[in-house]
Amino acid sequence: MTFTGKKRILFISFFSVTIFSAIFIGSLLGWALGSSQNIQNSEKFGQSNPALPTQILDINGNLITEFFSDEKREIVPITQLPDNLVKSLVTREDQNFFKHSGFDIMGFSRALANIILGRYVSGGSTLSQQLAGNMYADRTKLTITRKVRELWWAFQLERKLSKWEILENYVNKMYFGHSTYGVEAASQFFFKHSARSLSLAESAMLVIQLVRPELYSPIKRPNSAKKIQHILLEQTVAAGLYSQEYVDQSFEEYWTNYDWQRDSTATAFFEREDQSPYFSEYIRGELDNIIYGAQDIYKDGYIVHTTLNLDYQRQAEEIMSRRIKEVNNQYQRETFHKMDFVNDEYVPIVDLLSLVYNINDIRVAGAKNKAKARQHFKEDLTPTLDILATVFGMTDIKDVAIRSVYQSRQDSKKNEVEGALITLDNRTGYILAMVGGSKFDTLNQFNRAVQGKMQPGSSFKPLYYSAAISSRKYTPATRIEDKPIVFYNDDGSWYTPLNYKGEWEGSVLLRQALAHSMNVPAVQVLDGIGFDAAINRASRMLGITDPEEIARVFPRKYPLALGVISVSPLQMARAYATFPNQGMEVDPLSIRYVEDREGNIIVSPEKELREQQKSRGKSLQIMTPQEAYIMVSILKTTVKEGTLRWATHDYLTYPYYKGYKTGLPMPMAGKTGTTQNWSAAWTVGFSPYVTTAIWFGFDKSGSSLGLYLTGATAAGPTWAEYMRSIHQELEPVDFPRPENGLVEVNIDSETGMRPTEYSKGKVIKEIFLSGTEPRANSQDIAKYEHDRDDDLIESMKQGISAQILPLDDLDLNITTNLDDNYSSNDLDYALDLDFDFDSDSSSSADQEEPINSLLD
Repeated sequence: MTFTGKKRILFISFFSVTIFSAIFIGSLLGWALGSSQNIQNSEKFGQSNPALPTQILDINGNLITEFFSDEKREIVPITQLPDNLVKSLVTREDQNFFKHSGFDIMGFSRALANIILGRYVSGGSTLSQQLAGNMYADRTKLTITRKVRELWWAFQLERKLSKWEILENYVNKMYFGHSTYGVEAASQFFFKHSARSLSLAESAMLVIQLVRPELYSPIKRPNSAKKIQHILLEQTVAAGLYSQEYVDQSFEEYWTNYDWQRDSTATAFFEREDQSPYFSEYIRGELDNIIYGAQDIYKDGYIVHTTLNLDYQRQAEEIMSRRIKEVNNQYQRETFHKMDFVNDEYVPIVDLLSLVYNINDIRVAGAKNKAKARQHFKEDLTPTLDILATVFGMTDIKDVAIRSVYQSRQDSKKNEVEGALITLDNRTGYILAMVGGSKFDTLNQFNRAVQGKMQPGSSFKPLYYSAAISSRKYTPATRIEDKPIVFYNDDGSWYTPLNYKGEWEGSVLLRQALAHSMNVPAVQVLDGIGFDAAINRASRMLGITDPEEIARVFPRKYPLALGVISVSPLQMARAYATFPNQGMEVDPLSIRYVEDREGNIIVSPEKELREQQKSRGKSLQIMTPQEAYIMVSILKTTVKEGTLRWATHDYLTYPYYKGYKTGLPMPMAGKTGTTQNWSAAWTVGFSPYVTTAIWFGFDKSGSSLGLYLTGATAAGPTWAEYMRSIHQELEPVDFPRPENGLVEVNIDSETGMRPTEYSKGKVIKEIFLSGTEPRANSQDIAKYEHDRDDDLIESMKQGISAQILPLDDLDLNITTNLDDNYSSNDLDYALDLDFDFDSDSSSSADQEEPINSLLD
């Protein structure tokens, strides 16, 4: 037989390549044999040390999640896998697999020729060679040396293992894309079910991932994947493995049920099962800081014992998820209501002015239409465009859709309410629960509970109030005037704080001033102790120790009193936990210890922290136990009768939260906070067991939650519901009281002094640091006010009797009420002037009390 023309050239080329291959195979096999002999003798053949994920466990040993990077792997025996997977794999990758001994001369020659000519390598290796390369060679190197090394190891695999054992190793070790290794992990990621129940079309889709997972990914490039999948299925028909009808049915079923809206950036890592994703990401960052050297937290199979309580976490996730939605709905209702009023009342006027005076820049009608069109495009059209672009491969349109989604994300930071929750154990500092925001996904990973820096508003006040108690200049009974006052900063600028609605209470005691979140008394307290004392105490409680950071965080101006600093919910929780921890510093802790895959403890952050705390000794005491107990007592008043009163009733009566069962099962204390312009809402509080901080607000400043979403109305009920839920199974206890250093005395609730027969206020018991209790009584003040009131009443009677209006026509009731709660030795007289012109009218004060109590 003779060859002429092109056939002769092709024959000579192929013969030359074959001879060349034989020469190289002979020489390099000898080299490979020598270089690999020691390996064969030193390790268990056919086995490798597989990468294992790091397990993250909660405080009770329950699995939270697993960490893996490029290898998410689960092992499945070949006998449990469907026959269609094996047939698809052999058809696509190695049709002579059950016939050869590890080497296919035609395929190898083709691959070798491609290497020599510098072309893309495809289809040259048998399944045995691919497995050998995965286990014993670097398949990223396109070299003849690597191919020969693979070949040698493939021969050894064929000698030591059966064909089915080779297949089992292959399907459980190979990479399938999107951070999945092994067919089980790949099936769970792509199809959300086990590889044991793969359909024919699903098996074909997995098989084509083995060569070019990025190119043929059904998530990133579904059209390319669909084309190659169909080719492979047709090959199974040509090979006589399946009928055309069966193949078509499986193919059609696959694409009928395909999820076109799945995130194209998805990976197995981000779609892993995780019962606390925000906390898990926090742990990942902590592990990077405590595990050094060659260790790899994604492959070395560590077991991380954390502080999280999954029972608490589930409650936190459920409550916060629901409440974030509810707060958003309320915010949207309030916003639309305001915009409807503006559109109905003011837009026609503005448009009329723009037409009369020809001022186009203030014309509203066109702007309204444009805004509606943009909103319609983002919310309604963008998802449809994204799906169509994915289906038909229209990259330009997909880019537009992606940019629109990104812009929507940016806009949502200003007009979508987010939330965060953090719970600490008062004594140990264990982080027991953490919610960093709404649903955690690839586009929403910012952990607001830890990374967020937000103004705490009035929830900041207890920090420096505690310094006031420690200074012994102030007591819970210190009398402070709530009235308009101008404060002058060192730079000469002036500051006049206002209460809600600009109302003033007059003379109040410190306990009520803090419980009801009065602003002017708060600034007076700051002014009374000085910036140094306030900042030193607050920075220590928040865990801020760097002098430069302290200077940056705390402005030395009077608005500091109202919380114009930037802190995280975690910092606020640790600060408040100082109070129930009897004044001792609380260091948040998330990892107790870490074990390697053999069970050896390699690092113990808790042990190190306890040793540091022990070495510091008394320096951990931020305030005395007595001072801390007085702050606990004051903050209990906030729950009992202050801004948290309505949130902690057994059933809320406020309209937006009617029916919420939030009664507390044991004594608790806390404080609300609403930042300037109602832009964020806080509640931070504690029980004898734990401290919880809750925040609602926006990721970007500029928006307002509105008048009715405050610390008391938004965060307060959420805090109360959550604290109630996690304390149901705990023994009810009260806060521990120091045995010495505290005294209780009766005082006049209006003057803060010892009561006398002239006292107008109630006689109440108040607690003091020993030596700070009032020594004098309120006789002088009370007698003066008593005589003044008598003179005032007599003057009014005389004045009224001299007027045309007869005295009998004016219902003037002057009563002296005796409080039955006290004995005759502690009489409580209260002068009640009731000018009742209309017996049917109700007291406006009674009507406004609920709403005023909800606002701080």
